[in-house]
Amino acid sequence: MPDIRVLIVEDEPLIAEDISDFVEELGFVSVGIAYNSEKAIYMIENAHPDIALLDINIEGDKDGIEVAQIIREKYHIPFIYLTSHSDKATLDKAKATLPYGYILKPFNEKDLLTTMEMALFRHASENKVVLPSIEKINQLFNTNITPSEYKCIQQLAEGKTNKQMAADQFVSVNTIKTHLKNLFTKLDVPNRTSVIHKVMTKA
Repeated sequence: MPDIRVLIVEDEPLIAEDISDFVEELGFVSVGIAYNSEKAIYMIENAHPDIALLDINIEGDKDGIEVAQIIREKYHIPFIYLTSHSDKATLDKAKATLPYGYILKPFNEKDLLTTMEMALFRHASENKVVLPSIEKINQLFNTNITPSEYKCIQQLAEGKTNKQMAADQFVSVNTIKTHLKNLFTKLDVPNRTSVIHKVMTKA
């Protein structure tokens, strides 16, 4: 699906399911729940999430902060801590990984949505790139990306959600999803983040 793909790393099943429901209700796609650090790293590698929500105290040989450090160094996607830990020592360790957000449990839907949108925007801003022209992209990949699809590429680079993209282009969210699905097919990529990565790497 051409929506923002979210990985949930949480070792309490009931809480994990609640977070997954929140994510889906907000219009994102949950790619799954990792109950321990090993599963988290496996899913980051294989499920291609666009963003990760991390509990700090998880099962496995690594805690959430150590998983976050691996994400930052190797996978380069934004991550947000969702945790009940607010003591100074934990905060200091978490801050050292430069997270894109830190939400204390219990949280509400509005807090999660705002933090996720800000994280995606900040990540896009930090990785701001000058995109190649539509003509160059079509030449590089021997494809036929349309002007509307190219506009979507530009907005992906800005970290915009499907809803924001639809409002900017004065079209429906379903139209945006169709454009993104076409881009995934034409560029042979699994998700939104990969669109920008592939276009810029090849260019």
